[in-house]
Amino acid sequence: MKISILLPYKENFSPEYPGAVSLFVYETTKISKFKNKIIVFGNTNYKRLFNLKYVNINIKKEFFNSQTKNYVTNFIKLERKHDSSIIEVHNRPSYIHIINSKIKNKILTLYFHNDPLSMDGSKTIEQRKKLLKTCYKIIFNSAWSKKRFLEGLENKFVNSNKLLIFYQSAQKGTLSLLQKKKKWITFVGKLNKAKGYDVFVKSITKILDKYKDWQAIVIGDEKREKIILNHKKATILGFKKHQEVINIFKKTSITVACSRWEEPFGRTSLEASANGCAVIITNKGGLPETVTDAKILQNLNEKNLTKLIGGLIEDSATRRSLQRKSIKNFYLTHKFVSKKIDDYRSEKLFLNKAFFIKTSRKSLRILHVTNFNERLDGRLFFNTGRRINNGFIRLGHSVLGFSDRDIQKYYKSIGDFKGKKTLNDKLKKTCYNYKPDLIVTGHADLISQEQIKELKEDNPNTKFAQWFLDPLNKNGPDFERNKDRILDKIDVMDGSFITTSPSALKFLPSNEKNFFIPNPSDHSFETLNNFNKSCSVDVFFALSHGVHRGKLKSGKEDDRIIFLKKLQDITSNVKFDLYGVNNIQPIWADHYFKTIANAKMGLNLSRGDAIKYYSSDRITQIVGNGLVCLIDEKTQYRDFFSNNEMVFYKNLSDLSEKISKISGDDKLRRKIGKNGKEKYMKYFNSTKVAEFIINKTLEIKTNNKYLWSK
Repeated sequence: MKISILLPYKENFSPEYPGAVSLFVYETTKISKFKNKIIVFGNTNYKRLFNLKYVNINIKKEFFNSQTKNYVTNFIKLERKHDSSIIEVHNRPSYIHIINSKIKNKILTLYFHNDPLSMDGSKTIEQRKKLLKTCYKIIFNSAWSKKRFLEGLENKFVNSNKLLIFYQSAQKGTLSLLQKKKKWITFVGKLNKAKGYDVFVKSITKILDKYKDWQAIVIGDEKREKIILNHKKATILGFKKHQEVINIFKKTSITVACSRWEEPFGRTSLEASANGCAVIITNKGGLPETVTDAKILQNLNEKNLTKLIGGLIEDSATRRSLQRKSIKNFYLTHKFVSKKIDDYRSEKLFLNKAFFIKTSRKSLRILHVTNFNERLDGRLFFNTGRRINNGFIRLGHSVLGFSDRDIQKYYKSIGDFKGKKTLNDKLKKTCYNYKPDLIVTGHADLISQEQIKELKEDNPNTKFAQWFLDPLNKNGPDFERNKDRILDKIDVMDGSFITTSPSALKFLPSNEKNFFIPNPSDHSFETLNNFNKSCSVDVFFALSHGVHRGKLKSGKEDDRIIFLKKLQDITSNVKFDLYGVNNIQPIWADHYFKTIANAKMGLNLSRGDAIKYYSSDRITQIVGNGLVCLIDEKTQYRDFFSNNEMVFYKNLSDLSEKISKISGDDKLRRKIGKNGKEKYMKYFNSTKVAEFIINKTLEIKTNNKYLWSK
């Protein structure tokens, strides 16, 4: 992984009077575990630079073009050659918008060091929403800055894990510094009213007159606004190099940072505290977040400031205690902040490369959203959703089932007649609490594409997959509806898994995110071995028509019923056991398995015309329990199974002949039943299907082979 860091235009990346952004980048990068993978891009006039990999972006002055735009454009040219994985932009949201329009498939991170609402590219609500969509992370230097960014945005963004707070850092001094303290009161910063320097001048004049052995040290300058401090015990040093400032802090007893304006952070108070100063700050912006121990001035005026400074001078015990606590409790070290930055980088790197490998498997948090039919009292305990669920669990992952249709039914109300609002709210809250690595949906029609988009925005580290097992042949029932159910969320999915070959579905977009999966078997459900015993029924078949899957439909006849009647008419001396037809109710749950326990063969007959690889999930109950599977040749299951493992038929008469043959040859029946079960359970089981879904969705390269995927 390569990382590019882009500084603001004309940010001084040099020990010669560096800016706050440059110091932050330098101090955290020089000890980063990714140090050798990082290149800093900037535009610095000083020849002496910080000792890091650095590229100076040279730009020619063009009368009609913005220098800033030229700066970013030239960076993009360099970046295309460098080809980093992560681009980190500091303090210029407008750069993000330009980079995103020119370079795709990059991880973009934005660091705010100032008030977001004062900066081009983040002033408006729409600009900030766009940043949230574009950036992998947006990092603030204080909670105050984050709060400013969120002004006017919907509540859903408040807890977004895209938004992080990484405070600036400083080198922590030692307690021995306290022995070197002089009677100095220090002010560092621009000498203007915004920094409260006018109040400081009035206050410090009185302090120096009263306390004869104390001195004032002022570091900074201001060309536009002249505020004169003229006192024989006040030393005005102008701007000083960063290390010179630190050296002064090491000797200073009291430091005053009395800003009138809302400071996004406040490096002066941070570094003063790290070096054992008794710090006085105002309660503006992010200043209170810079120190663990300080005197906070609630109302800035000459009287209050004079009283506070004088109190620390006269009460030496309180002053020394504050100095000691400043060092002892200081935690915003370069090491601490650098690790937080590296953690976010490592998180993304890990997500991109692999979630688990053969020797060291990472346990994923998987949220599985499908209809578990809990309201049906276990009638469909063996459904596909539970099979895939079992597969995830057997792989060692943490799996949380979210039964969308059950929740919708339970929470219908007068205010939410369809229960969809409550369902969506519960899904959001579940994601917030569970923090899934992977969300898998199965026939989750109640969850819309827009809702998935919102979940992706709120959970940028989470991958999304969907599975679908209903028929998709053009001449079959509900084709248009089933097609729309797939397409509704396909654009926002990292993987779509269908029990029909994608090559047979022309409506699918041509990409590498659509995959075939077989209907998974499960050894906890498929426990019968019919090939080991004599059976009284030749052919078993069951339909599942009806309201609440129990009452026969009226009206149009199912094409399979017509097929079955013709089959029975032309097939003699064969006992059929049929359910869901001829006014015989469907069978469910344990009764279903007790019934098929008496059958030699199972007819795997699906709705509509046969299509490549499509089969209903009844194939798992037939083959998995050792029955001989009778399946249409046009399904092309010959790609996976031989004549010794399944029985393929071309048409009605061919099927009739093969049923009669198998019925009269028990040795052949047992052989095919056994071979079919062994192969299906070995290669098409729920664990393999679940593993395939994870590997393809997360783009994990593996040596594992799947019978259904080349």
